[in-house]
Amino acid sequence: MKPDYKNWVPKSMLYILAILAIALYIATILVNSIMNDGDVKTILSYVFLIAAIVLTVICLWMTRMYCAFSYNGKRKLSKDVIDGIAGYVKVPDNGLALDVGCGSGALTIAVAKNNPKARVIGIDRWGKEYASYNKSLCERNAKAEGVSNVEFREGNAVKLDFPDESFDTVTSNYVYHNILGVKMENVLLETLRVLKKGGSFAIHDIFSKRKYGDMQPFIDKLNSMGYESVELIDTTNGMFMSKKEAALYSLSHSAILYGKK
Repeated sequence: MKPDYKNWVPKSMLYILAILAIALYIATILVNSIMNDGDVKTILSYVFLIAAIVLTVICLWMTRMYCAFSYNGKRKLSKDVIDGIAGYVKVPDNGLALDVGCGSGALTIAVAKNNPKARVIGIDRWGKEYASYNKSLCERNAKAEGVSNVEFREGNAVKLDFPDESFDTVTSNYVYHNILGVKMENVLLETLRVLKKGGSFAIHDIFSKRKYGDMQPFIDKLNSMGYESVELIDTTNGMFMSKKEAALYSLSHSAILYGKK
């Protein structure tokens, strides 16, 4: 049995985009074939054709992303990111790690494989936006990878159901920028709340100013609170992807917020 980490670009979306584009091309042909010449025919022809072209471009772009992020493709961008983040953290023997927003369990399992004497908990709300991701999928993937030092639970990054200083390590990958209606500083502080003194964290996300604001004051704040070696590490400089790839896949400003408490 092989693990199935899914793809954040649903294949069903690609099919829908392709079908809609084809339908609009057909509609354009029918309008030109059936309707009499006139303003209505011209307007409908242009509207249908432009819409078809736009959907075609979107479909091709999404297809390229699907191929890049696929674990079975050549690029395997998702695997590079997951393995890279997992390599940044070291969980003490008999220690406990938390992966926030575990999705299909990829990062949780990678951290567990790298730290076989530790235990790793992955949490996710598994919302309807990503209906193919669920707890059962995570557990099947862990079994397929031969990893037993993991546990998956339902949870919310905005309010973690754990006491203060519960974990030796906290990780996350491309989760927080999806959270709406909250101040990102509060979400990050909530994550760090459950980190033990001396513990490490590696949070990979799109740290754009539009979503996060200027991160330097927040880093300075953590330093003033006694955190050690807090830094924002750019992952689009060839570390996980190139600047060109990041721009193409809407992942510019991707970075790891890394440090120790």
